[in-house]
Amino acid sequence: MLSMEIEQHPLEPFLPANARLLMLGSFPPQKKRWSMEFYYPNWNNDMWRIVGLLFFNDKTYFLNESAKAFNKECIVHFLQEKGIALFDTATAIRRLQDNASDKFLEVVEPTDIEAMLRRLPECKAIVTTGEKATETLCEQFSLVKPKVGDFAEFVFDGNPMRLYRMPSSSRAYPLALEKKAAAYRIMYQDLQML
Repeated sequence: MLSMEIEQHPLEPFLPANARLLMLGSFPPQKKRWSMEFYYPNWNNDMWRIVGLLFFNDKTYFLNESAKAFNKECIVHFLQEKGIALFDTATAIRRLQDNASDKFLEVVEPTDIEAMLRRLPECKAIVTTGEKATETLCEQFSLVKPKVGDFAEFVFDGNPMRLYRMPSSSRAYPLALEKKAAAYRIMYQDLQML
């Protein structure tokens, strides 16, 4: 039986001043699943393989295969150069089961995304990378959830914005890496980042 303790987010928001895209997951997995101290740290999560495939035509670009870890310094440099910010839609959660599944996350404290966007004056789009993240964000902004691979337009502080809903990069989401990458490619091309 789990203690149902509340977990606070273990990472600071990654908010480069030039960020044009804010990427939001739901919440990091348990530390025992981390291969680095950064976002999408689970070796079995394909986010950094998707990005490597899209931007460098190499799904192993951000990997240190011998250490079964991601190259955090390389990832951070890439994100700063491209203007991609990272955080999650929950600041505090309860895990209803002993795993990283969004299905079993209870959001105790949603992230104040509006405050975060005000720190990112160049941001034109948000991307959510899973069902729980999309639900949590849509509640905050009173948006109808776009279909996976699609986007919804909205206005924030007088500025037009897009919410892209991308397939989860978790391997639990049953879609081949190349098909996930194809969906992300459309978003990055729309935003003229690829």
